[in-house]
Amino acid sequence: MSSSDLEIVVDDPGAPDENSPAVTNNRTVEMVVMVLLLGLAALLAWDNWRTGASWDDTGPQAGYFPFYLSVILGGAALYGLVSVAIQRGVGLETFVTRAQLSRVLQVFVPTLLFCFAMQWLGLYVASFLLIAGFMAFIGKIAWWKSLLTAFIFVAIMFVVFDIAFDVIMPKGPLEAAFGR
Repeated sequence: MSSSDLEIVVDDPGAPDENSPAVTNNRTVEMVVMVLLLGLAALLAWDNWRTGASWDDTGPQAGYFPFYLSVILGGAALYGLVSVAIQRGVGLETFVTRAQLSRVLQVFVPTLLFCFAMQWLGLYVASFLLIAGFMAFIGKIAWWKSLLTAFIFVAIMFVVFDIAFDVIMPKGPLEAAFGR
């Protein structure tokens, strides 16, 4: 066997099961995304029309260009929705399986909770909890390494943003106790 015929195979014990049932197909996801984009375009068009989407004596009003961009977005979304609806048998491949969705949610849910926790705990404490939690639970890294890494990262982030560049970051009760 020559060196070019060698194949390296790495097994991931945490990889999703290939026999996992499908949650949804590509066609459904494409249609949902097109409807959401169409809704967003309608909302943006209405808001920019309300702001002013015409010309006055000094030139275009504030909503003129964004209004027409939202019309273009709406037209593209409508075109996409109609083209997906017309092609009945196309796009029935699996978009995501139950096991794959579970892995995505393992990252999405803590990240969403981080966004909410940051409002009450502040950026640094919430970041510490997110990093340590990801490393320990998802990465299966020892707790002491996870906590140490999270602490070092947050400390560097604090020095860079709060001390060196004096950037205003969301603060929580712990940062307020330190007088920052």
